[in-house]
Amino acid sequence: METTDDGENDEFPPEKRLEAPRTRLIDAGIATIPDMETLRECVAYENAHQNRTQILRRLKWRAEELRENEE
Repeated sequence: METTDDGENDEFPPEKRLEAPRTRLIDAGIATIPDMETLRECVAYENAHQNRTQILRRLKWRAEELRENEE
């Protein structure tokens, strides 16, 4: 899967992943973050907009999963 710096080809930018109407959809958006770059974008978005502790915690858990999968 090819990624771009401009994010135009990203079907699920941070606002779509984190601004879903239901918690289950937000959880799915976080669970499907494919890489650390996307994860960083989501953390930055969350910090700048909602700054919800529970979402930031889930993003931290996803980061730990991604790091484990890199090893």
